Amino acid sequence: MINGTIIQYFEWYMNCNQNLWNKIAEDAEKIAEMGITAIWLPPAYKGIGGKDEVGYAVYDVYDLGEFEQKGTIKTKYGSKDEYIKCIQALQQANLQVYADIVLNHKMGADIIQTIPATKVEWENHEKQIADNEIIKVATKFTFPGRNGKYSDFKWNWTHFDGIDYNMANNERAIFKFKDKDWEKSVDEEFENYDYLMGADLDFGNEEVKKECENWGKWYLETTNVNGFRLDAVKHISTQFYKEWIRYLRNLTGKELFTVGEYWSGDINKLHKYLKQIEGEISLFDVPLHYNFYNASKDQNYDLTTIFNGTLLKENPEKAVTFIDNHDTQPGQSLESFIEAWFKPIAYSIILLRNEGYPCVFYGDLYGIEKYNIQPIEDIKTILNLRKEKAYGNQYDYIDNRNCIGWTREGDKEHTNSGLAVLISNGEYAEKSMYVGKKFANKKFIDAMNNIQDEVIIDKEGNGNFKVNEKSVSVWINKE
Repeated sequence: MINGTIIQYFEWYMNCNQNLWNKIAEDAEKIAEMGITAIWLPPAYKGIGGKDEVGYAVYDVYDLGEFEQKGTIKTKYGSKDEYIKCIQALQQANLQVYADIVLNHKMGADIIQTIPATKVEWENHEKQIADNEIIKVATKFTFPGRNGKYSDFKWNWTHFDGIDYNMANNERAIFKFKDKDWEKSVDEEFENYDYLMGADLDFGNEEVKKECENWGKWYLETTNVNGFRLDAVKHISTQFYKEWIRYLRNLTGKELFTVGEYWSGDINKLHKYLKQIEGEISLFDVPLHYNFYNASKDQNYDLTTIFNGTLLKENPEKAVTFIDNHDTQPGQSLESFIEAWFKPIAYSIILLRNEGYPCVFYGDLYGIEKYNIQPIEDIKTILNLRKEKAYGNQYDYIDNRNCIGWTREGDKEHTNSGLAVLISNGEYAEKSMYVGKKFANKKFIDAMNNIQDEVIIDKEGNGNFKVNEKSVSVWINKE
């Protein structure tokens, strides 16, 4: 994982014509050459939206684009065979492949069931607001298109805790099923945030747990992925995921790097989750994302506080850092898209420091066509700097509210490695920083091409580095 870098290779609105797996396979070598070491692929199974389903409204986790279901054989991204060939091509290019795992809910049931349930408040999922009633719900999944291949398990209402739609009268409300309780080891928003959407899986049900284990085993044997991105973990029992990932690691004898999406800007919630799951997985550093977002919106932001309340600072071993993703991009539920001027600054922070496991967003690297958002060209430069230069001891100069920096001394394994990074969210600035005595009398240039001057390192290994207003400069040995 040393200097490893993930890419999230999709954005919400990408128009891939059911051909993404083929495109990625063709580009595998190019992706690796950029300095990427791992790729997070979108959910690969059939969803309620068929060929237009991004992947989070899951219907059948055993259908990877193989069966005629929801009006299509291929998923939005391609067929099962194309998916497996894509994974193989990526691994041949020495890339790790992480699969997006969505187990919280199911949608698009095949049969409607009539069952007893109780309505609860939207704002307090523990508060019952009506007597028991009989409702009609989409909870029986028989997967006729697959016809029992790979698994003959049929889902019915007893395998779920609740749902948010009564088909008898078209009422949208949260209904908790008879004799069911929400999971306890979940986020405490709305008193209990077990319920998110769709037919909510009951992870206290032994049949559900067993089927999820069987599916995980089948999925790994079928795809041979290297690890997982777990969706919506704050809505799922920590006990379930702790047991599930341990089961699969013991079964395969593989590391199976796993990162969870616990969407909260509160670092204390992330610490609590990691403690409950006994450190079995990493988490996306959501608080850092929000710090970047706030800094991009407020030019008086105090840069010395950019790491405050983040996993990067408080538990870097478990921090997967990111700038934006498919949920924070424009038009999405968690929209908090970081301003374009700040993106090179943010990427230099996650890619050129020695803490955390950074993840680059497809929409930043290649643009978002729907909203005419252009690629951030500097990302490729920063990725290359990470690959070639970002090694060795790190020295921090986080000492001015509008101008911060750090240096990396380089190491013997990477020829001519080492760099100095200087960031400004205000005016032009200069800062004296130590890069190492081995660079005495050497000339440093700005790899970002923002400043044309050269900086000469003194005999003590210090240089007077410069940065233009609202930008980042990355200084490297000219030789």
